[in-house]
Amino acid sequence: MNVMKWGIILFVLCLYSCENKNKKLESVITSKNPIVDGWYADPEGIVFGNKYWIFPTFSAKYEDQVFLDAFSSKDLVHWEKHNRVLDTSVIKWAKQAMWAPSIIEKNQRYYLFFSANDLQRPGGPYWEEKELYNHYGGIGVAVADAPEGPYKDHLGVPLINEFHNDAQPIDQFVYKDVDGTYYMFYGGWRHCNIAVLNDDFTGFVPWNEDQLFKEITPEGYVEGPFVFRRKNKYYFMWSEGSWGNDTYKVAYAMADKVTGPYKRIGTILESDKNIATGAGHNSVINTPNTDQWYMVYHRRPIPNKGRDHRVICVDKLEFKQDGTIKQVKMTFEGVQSNNLTSISRY
Repeated sequence: MNVMKWGIILFVLCLYSCENKNKKLESVITSKNPIVDGWYADPEGIVFGNKYWIFPTFSAKYEDQVFLDAFSSKDLVHWEKHNRVLDTSVIKWAKQAMWAPSIIEKNQRYYLFFSANDLQRPGGPYWEEKELYNHYGGIGVAVADAPEGPYKDHLGVPLINEFHNDAQPIDQFVYKDVDGTYYMFYGGWRHCNIAVLNDDFTGFVPWNEDQLFKEITPEGYVEGPFVFRRKNKYYFMWSEGSWGNDTYKVAYAMADKVTGPYKRIGTILESDKNIATGAGHNSVINTPNTDQWYMVYHRRPIPNKGRDHRVICVDKLEFKQDGTIKQVKMTFEGVQSNNLTSISRY
């Protein structure tokens, strides 16, 4: 009887242990990739108050790409969609191809920068004499009292509407440095410029008497610049390859100053034929007051036959002891829940 009794007790304990293990497994909630439904690209991630925000491009044909949605979350897992935070009914000069949003807060106002109209220049490879959308556009800025809007056109005209240093005025990113200076990095066509924004974001502060835009192009750069600071080092990321196929990837450089010089270190995000292709045009989110970092990027699901079939994903961004970045592993699981509710607004 004693043997049977102890056998029953061990069996019950085993069942209890297995049940607890299953509950622990079930309690690990992840974001899943892609994190939201729909075709989106060029995501900018940022934290405002107690929410993570992502502002992406609506990935579609240029004539349909006439608005921007946004997504917010308190935990990186459950995302709320904010429909049409900005569109061409607000930005009258933007007729098509609104993309690559970048947002920043200043004095409790939110400035949403964007590219529009796919500006070209006479004699360029994509210039079309009869296509007026090619002739006017560039980088614009809208402003609101909340991240979700409503926004209004800050200037009524593009902030940058010309090529400088051969950089197409697209893919802008605005960065606030530790001294309070606001910098803009931007540029397509394998050229990247840096400029200093003025106090009200209506123009730029000259570097010298005749220079507003300084070229800062690192080796291999194509488009999609992004900058962040960690442990007194500046990290400059960009996309290489072609956005329309599986050559697209993310590379980076490091520097001691935000203005560089930046020397290319290598690529950290590339296509994975077992998961997705065309991974690129990224941003980075840091959970405030921690050393937890996340890569926010778009990629192309497999199989994929659509030019604009891109989705938004989030995976861990981790660092080696020397401060260089580990290869980013694309996943279907995404990242674990990381709640911001307890973090006060700053």
